[in-house]
This record gives sequence, structure tokens and C-alpha cells, in this order.
Amino acid sequence: MRIILFFDLPSVTYYDRRAYTKFRKFLINEGFIIMQESVYTKLALNNTSSKLIQERVRKNKPPKGIIQMLVVTEKQFAGMEYVIGGGSGRTDTIDITDRLVIL
Repeated sequence: MRIILFFDLPSVTYYDRRAYTKFRKFLINEGFIIMQESVYTKLALNNTSSKLIQERVRKNKPPKGIIQMLVVTEKQFAGMEYVIGGGSGRTDTIDITDRLVIL
């Protein structure tokens, strides 16, 4: 299972930026990996560990902003389509499910 976490946090005041930085550091320390700006993902072994991870995020949420969590299976996550834009109006689609594991 994968937990995909999306967040939109304000960064207008000093305290907002400080809360944003603290939350980002929390996510990284918890093992979340950045997919793109404000979108992080983490592997969960089963439904129980997924719920525990979600609860830890709830306990460490910043005072302002919105956080969304989506739990998907590994097969659904592997089926994600990546569309990459390029110069001169050309776009490429990466459509492979091969995974590279380096030990």
C-alpha cells in the first residue's frame, strides 16, 4: 500500500513559513519521499500501519492549511501514468511498470 499525501499550507507570515518547514521536516523524518512540490508518498506494509502513519500525520499537522491523504494499493500506484512536457509542444508518456531496486 502507498499513502499519497497532498498539502497546501500558507507561507505568508514568519510563523506560517516556520510551520511549513517543520511539517516538511516531519514528513522527511517519517520516511515520506517527495513526488513533486507539496506531494509526498510513503510505503505502508498493511492497512494497520497505514492507519498508524495517518494518525501520526494528524497529530503533527500545522495549525493552518489543508492536508489530504490517499491510500492506494501498490498495483494502483505502479499503474500511474507520467506525462512529461518538453519544448516545442512535444510531450512524452512514460508507460512502464518496471521498477529498479538497488541494494
